[in-house]
Amino acid sequence: MKKLSLKFKFAKNLTESALSRYFSFSALYIAQGIPEGILFFAIPAWLAMNDKPATEIAAFLGIILIPWSFKLIVAPLMDRFTILAMGRKRPWVIFGQLGLILSFLSIGFVPDPLNNNVGLMAIGFCISFFGAFQDVATDGMAVDVIPENEQARANGLMWGTKIVGTSLSLVVGTYLINNLGFTMAISLLSISVALIMIVPIYFTERPGEKRMPWSKGEVNQESKSNQLRSWSKILQSLYRVTKLRSSLIFIAASFIIGMMFGLMDTALPIFTIQELDWTNSDFSQLFSAINIIAGVLGMLIGGYLVDYFGKLKMLTIYLALLTTIISTFGLVNGFWSNTVFVCGFILVYYILYIFLSIAVFASGMQLCWKTVAATQFTLYMAVSNMGRAAGSALLGTLEANFTWEYIFVIIAASPLLMGLMVQFINFKKHREIVDKFVLLKQTLIAPQVIKD
Repeated sequence: MKKLSLKFKFAKNLTESALSRYFSFSALYIAQGIPEGILFFAIPAWLAMNDKPATEIAAFLGIILIPWSFKLIVAPLMDRFTILAMGRKRPWVIFGQLGLILSFLSIGFVPDPLNNNVGLMAIGFCISFFGAFQDVATDGMAVDVIPENEQARANGLMWGTKIVGTSLSLVVGTYLINNLGFTMAISLLSISVALIMIVPIYFTERPGEKRMPWSKGEVNQESKSNQLRSWSKILQSLYRVTKLRSSLIFIAASFIIGMMFGLMDTALPIFTIQELDWTNSDFSQLFSAINIIAGVLGMLIGGYLVDYFGKLKMLTIYLALLTTIISTFGLVNGFWSNTVFVCGFILVYYILYIFLSIAVFASGMQLCWKTVAATQFTLYMAVSNMGRAAGSALLGTLEANFTWEYIFVIIAASPLLMGLMVQFINFKKHREIVDKFVLLKQTLIAPQVIKD
């Protein structure tokens, strides 16, 4: 009965309550989703609606995606330094959330934003930096406190709520921009991001820790045992786990699928608005409705499918379906005038996008070694975001040289290639090797050569 009550009731720390974990990480992902809905979708659609060229829109998206590749630089800092009495990652979550609030509010005050792409890119870059910063800390904390048997379900909730937050901010933000102006729209949305700061301040990672530096509390022994205190140990530990075959394959596959995400995110608003003559309101309303559906499905069943059928099987199925639907859409351009057909394609794509993201995140977490969790998981995500930035920037070149039919067929090559690559990942063997690393660390045995 005690375990049941701890699991299904709120606790003030994350390690003692699954409900606290699900709520906290979902809220933090909503905080990421709200600015992303504006940056990645509302602003590009708004620019496309005002006849800005695809190269300018692609340049904006390419720049604001760059900080997500910087995550690899800040992650080792989080593994090395912290206020340990407040937890290993929670102090960084609070700092990242504060920066996200202030930078998001700032973009609303860019002068003449419609004709000031440099200003939008500069502040958008800052928002992405703090969004990525908060994301690194949140993911590192998630790997630390979420048990392996909860990772897929937790990722389903995290990604689902993020997408719901992105979708709602897109439709609400588009309405506010069109009716109240850019500055007022951003100011109102910033309030919701600010309110979420309550979550990382209230919930500690483990029992007995401080909420704030001036509060009462002490260092938790589990946190102390996992904390590395030298750069050499962090780099050595990271090298030992990332050089394993499954980890190297996952890194390469993450870049490939990131390119597809970047290409599709950039292509859809430009394609629907400039090729199909939709308005930015048409796109934002459809996108929001579809993503709310996809996000809810991700929360309800996305994680359970991965738990039930296994990560490798679901990765393979999702990637095969994405390859099929994207390439088919590109080859049947005669149906593009049918709004129901286009909406159906976008709906299926984003459902698969959410489900694939859940499977990818859960897979990355399983490949992580807790000792360097923030740095290792961030490496995977940073590589994916490098691919995403490259894909966004590449879309402008593709649009200038190819018809949309060829563009969609080219995009479909990314999930096909990743689907082939993941067949060589062995999660069980990788986990066995990482467990040996943990045993060696705990028993102070000199490191041995363990081959993958």
